[in-house]
Amino acid sequence: MEFTERVRRAIRLTEELNTLRYGEQEAIRAGWSELTGRTVDETFHLIPPVYSDHGINIRIGRNVFVNQGCRFNDIGGIEIGDDVMIGPGVSLITSGHPVDPAQRRSGITSAPIRIERNAWIGASALILQGVTVGADAIVAAGAVVSRDVPARTLVGGVPATVLKMID
Repeated sequence: MEFTERVRRAIRLTEELNTLRYGEQEAIRAGWSELTGRTVDETFHLIPPVYSDHGINIRIGRNVFVNQGCRFNDIGGIEIGDDVMIGPGVSLITSGHPVDPAQRRSGITSAPIRIERNAWIGASALILQGVTVGADAIVAAGAVVSRDVPARTLVGGVPATVLKMID
């Protein structure tokens, strides 16, 4: 499937998902499974709306909760481990454009995002391409994360920095 076709497919499927009510979790899981091309576990919960530019590059573990208004730009791949909580309005952006102005309109840069087991991503956080959020870590609401987050740490701010270790 060509790039443009993948994008159109993802937009169509997320539009369909976004017509569902939160109480229709079985239908939401079926729609998410169609979007990603992978069966999602029955413990997955999502509150629409949700947005994605490809869908097929997203892998989600067990017992994951995704709150409303999240964006999964997944060209570079997104892996979300078991027991992860994602707050409302979170953006996971795995792609961008070259810095060189002469190449900006003709190319895409990308790198995967990994969110490890039991991490919590706070409301309206933005996680950029190439970032790994370690197990049990917390990304504070509104943080912009451009570097890896060590396991069991709380990060926040713009750009996100370590605020404290989690005991």
